[in-house]
Amino acid sequence: MLLLLTNDDGVDAPGLAALAEHLAVLGEVVVAAPATEQSAKSHALTMHEPLRVHRRSPGWFSVSGTPADCVYIGVHHLCGRRPDVVVSGINRGTNLGEDVHYSGTVAGAREAVIQGVPGLAVSLDTSGPGDDRSRHWETAAMLARQVVEMTLDHDDAGRTVLNLNVPDVAPNKLTRLHVTRVGSRTYRPAVTVRQDPRGRDYYWIGGEHESFCDEPETDGYWHTRGHPTLSPLRIDPSATELVDVVGRWRPRT
Repeated sequence: MLLLLTNDDGVDAPGLAALAEHLAVLGEVVVAAPATEQSAKSHALTMHEPLRVHRRSPGWFSVSGTPADCVYIGVHHLCGRRPDVVVSGINRGTNLGEDVHYSGTVAGAREAVIQGVPGLAVSLDTSGPGDDRSRHWETAAMLARQVVEMTLDHDDAGRTVLNLNVPDVAPNKLTRLHVTRVGSRTYRPAVTVRQDPRGRDYYWIGGEHESFCDEPETDGYWHTRGHPTLSPLRIDPSATELVDVVGRWRPRT
């Protein structure tokens, strides 16, 4: 079995190292990860400048691009043959609710599915106290391995991305995995205006997390109750139920 790994926190991120270590028991692992952090880059592809690839060690490559770039070049060049599965993560922080649209981690798994390879995104909740050295990366890696095994045992998911979010607890404290739909997440809107030393304005956007919707069986609902969640995400974004409705629309005369 051949597994391709990527992330959006960069090639030196501890979550990626933990993932590679735990998935190596399943087969050969190739890593193609961004040379620098690419969080919130979503599904951007680098089309107007060259990509630089640096071989860090056997089977480990840093790429001067986004997670989607890494998966594309990994699947079609670096792996040497088609991988059996692509795993993206372990992200530093959850990807829940609307995060799935912004996340480079999720985009890495999505690009795999677009290229015809099963894709899994993995994220660890790092919102609590502590630093990278104290996080339970091994818990997320262990659960990711189990999901990979289930994915390869079943071929009925079709063109579907799997999005796994794991609480930051020891493996023996992990509660039951819930398969959920994606709910909604609210962030405080914020635009911060500052000035550079030459008096020109510059801006930081994005505020702190405020809340999840409390709808039962959504990812945020179970996350706030301390459970890991697994959400299948469609590649096809069509609002099928509205095709006929929109088809009846007519322009004003």
